[in-house]
Amino acid sequence: MKRMIITGYKPHELGIFDANHPGVNIIKRALADRIQGLVDNGLEWVIISGQPGCETWAGQVVGDLKDTYPNLQLALITPFLEQDKNWNEAKKLDYEELQLLADYQVSLTKRPYDAPWQFIERDKFLLRNSDGLLVVYDEENDGSPKFMKRMAEKFAEKQPYEVLTISADDLQLIAEDIQRAEQDSFIDF
Repeated sequence: MKRMIITGYKPHELGIFDANHPGVNIIKRALADRIQGLVDNGLEWVIISGQPGCETWAGQVVGDLKDTYPNLQLALITPFLEQDKNWNEAKKLDYEELQLLADYQVSLTKRPYDAPWQFIERDKFLLRNSDGLLVVYDEENDGSPKFMKRMAEKFAEKQPYEVLTISADDLQLIAEDIQRAEQDSFIDF
């Protein structure tokens, strides 16, 4: 698998309203662990559309991993121009960082937001131009990632396509690992 889409929840869907929320580091660690495993098995491109939340965090993780994996590349493929036009300043700054990290970027419809069809066309394009999807999603916590996950699962019924998930259970295990590591470092003093 050479090209992987990464998507997941938006921050508000997770109750995260600030970049310092402890959940952000847990999700970033889960993404880093999974991306490293995928790179070790041939992953070359991570593809995101730059949405706030899991996609932004995935892009930041790829930026961090580039020192260790210099061949890992980031594609930022947005559904329309000026995607960040109505975002707050913090989200705009994160988006600007993604644009600097991206090895490739394009807006598919070459115009500003027009209608929801632009998101559907983006998703179809991403599926046709990737080998798999990694989604931060839990079936028991409904949210926006379910649409892309369902579309990818239908796509996978017709051709080889891998759909991977980082679930709430996966995140809980990482949170426990981080907590144990913090306790161990506290005990060392």
